[in-house]
Amino acid sequence: MNYLETNKIRNVVLLGKGGAGKTSLGEAMLFVSKATDRLGKIAEGNTVSDYDSEEIKRKCSVSASLLPVMWKNSKINIIDTPGFFDFEGEAVQGIRAAEAAIICVSGKSGIGVATDRAFNLTKRIAMPRAFFINKLDDPNADFFKVLAQLKEKYGSHVVAMQIPIIENRELKGVYNVVEMKAYVTDAKGNRTEIEVSDEIKSKAEECRNEINEAVAGASEELMDKFFGGEEFTKEETLKGLLHELVAGSIYPVLCGSAFSLCGVSAALDIIEGFFPSPAEKPESAANPDKEEHMVDYDESKPFSGYVFKTIADPFVGKMSFIKVVTGALTPDTQMVNFRTGEVEKVGKMFYIRGKKQVDAEKVGAGDIAVITKLSATLTGDTLCAPGNLLEYRKIAYPNPCLSMAVLPKAKGDEEKISSGLSKLKDEDLTFSLVNNTETHQMVISGLGETHIDVLVSKLKNKFGTEVLLEAPRVPYRETIKKKVKVQGKHKKQSGGHGQYGDVWIEFQPNPESEEMVFDEAVFGGAVPKNFFPAVEKGLRECMQKGVLAGYPVVNVKATLVDGSYHDVDSSEMSFKIAASIAFKEGISQAMPVILEPIGNLKVSVPDSIMGDVIGDINKRRGRVLGMTPFEDGMQIVEAEVPMAEMATYAIDLRSMSQGASSFVLKFERYSEAPANVCQAVIEEAKALQQ
Repeated sequence: MNYLETNKIRNVVLLGKGGAGKTSLGEAMLFVSKATDRLGKIAEGNTVSDYDSEEIKRKCSVSASLLPVMWKNSKINIIDTPGFFDFEGEAVQGIRAAEAAIICVSGKSGIGVATDRAFNLTKRIAMPRAFFINKLDDPNADFFKVLAQLKEKYGSHVVAMQIPIIENRELKGVYNVVEMKAYVTDAKGNRTEIEVSDEIKSKAEECRNEINEAVAGASEELMDKFFGGEEFTKEETLKGLLHELVAGSIYPVLCGSAFSLCGVSAALDIIEGFFPSPAEKPESAANPDKEEHMVDYDESKPFSGYVFKTIADPFVGKMSFIKVVTGALTPDTQMVNFRTGEVEKVGKMFYIRGKKQVDAEKVGAGDIAVITKLSATLTGDTLCAPGNLLEYRKIAYPNPCLSMAVLPKAKGDEEKISSGLSKLKDEDLTFSLVNNTETHQMVISGLGETHIDVLVSKLKNKFGTEVLLEAPRVPYRETIKKKVKVQGKHKKQSGGHGQYGDVWIEFQPNPESEEMVFDEAVFGGAVPKNFFPAVEKGLRECMQKGVLAGYPVVNVKATLVDGSYHDVDSSEMSFKIAASIAFKEGISQAMPVILEPIGNLKVSVPDSIMGDVIGDINKRRGRVLGMTPFEDGMQIVEAEVPMAEMATYAIDLRSMSQGASSFVLKFERYSEAPANVCQAVIEEAKALQQ
């Protein structure tokens, strides 16, 4: 695979819901472009894109793959991404490296929540996008029905550039509306031009008029020509379509079947002919002073590029996918990591297709390659030539929403687990790992059940350690509700010096401070001042473990008011023990209660399921605070909900909304738990102690 100039490169990301045929389309593009000599199938586990053992086992993509093909005189870097919400982080990585997106839609099941999600991901960054209506070889597929759905959902910007040729419910070929020519495709992807019926020509003419209308908006000259009834030349049409696609004024619709290869060559023609090259899409960058500016893809400038994906391979080491923006990447390129300031050396450098590597001698601006063993470089980092310091836009990842506690299956594996997950963190920035010192659990948070399950499988397959999962324990607190005064007396005589400490302590609620506030009001030296620190220390140690369920005690003020001492037998240890006796007695008498963590919940909800979501929040003992209109028929519901009730919320919300909703949950405060919850917490704590 040779070096190419920037204007000969197309970077295209495949998006859409799982099962829409993204991987199959990428495989078909490889086959018809002669990049592979066989057409891989997902069911057989032999596709170029889904080569990971997890993908073969699950028969779906779990990570983004790069599939470069040569078509005519251009190189098309196809980035195949997963369609399931649990792996949205891989989709946003693919979007980051592309200039345009093709959103795959099933001709049978039509558009869905994932289609809309893919559309919105590209819309937020003004990325040009097109649709590919796939699986039209299915007898139950209906191209024009799905086209109508797209028009209804996304408006008049949706323009069909291809329509299928269907005879007797069978897909025969594709009509190219731009060229007004029809083609059939054989089993090897070769095309033959054919004549079609007047009915198909009539439908194509309608679509052509829509294209002409879209092209006319590219310039005043074309607008005058359109209203004058003049035909556009092929060059004017392609130039106008490129202009309108980059401007986001049209969403072209392509069609065919990845399985039968019908329409695949035509789709590659359209990508090569009028999809934008990197030269048409400058990058936003910031200099060391945080001043933003636009950077053109230009090989004549000093080197710069960014890493958009990392693979942690236990044998090869870290593999960094880099997109070159300026200059050219060669084995002797000097690079500085903008984030760390460290100099990085280019090790092995290659192009990659699935898992197949091809050595690269030079990678030009706009192209993508892989470098191994960059020591300090992470996903999202910018690499640049010394003296040309700048930083490109970071990737915005979705927040983890489901947490599970990780337990080693074999004793002593904690270190291996932590090391393995840290390496997986290099390639997947959508999960987090926290060692909760309070609950003594290692907690992993991801985007869903399948996401966490895949991480656990990778931990076993790549790093040889197995784990068990359980719901994470909730960090409760304990406090008191009334003021009490109690005595704590420690007296022990066993020959020689004895032990004597006697204190009277007042305990009272103190909502103003979570930390214990210690004070003294001793009169007449009943307790010498040199023993005050020992009393305070004894109380603070006891505060770590309450009397109800062993959780930390908060919001308490303790005042030492009286006591007594012995000239010989009193010591710091004696008064420390006396304070602990007073603590246990006093907290028990002061109406102790359990406090539960309350979270602030913000959920984006479609109007159609608003009642279901609010009802579910109420079932979780939540309190709805308000609703705010959001974009695209969504509303933001804000509520306060006990964190203990939210363990399965990510799963339940996804089920209710079919993936249309998302949420953010942040700790807000602690609040007194109801009596039944207190009892359950106490019983659970007793069971753990047994």
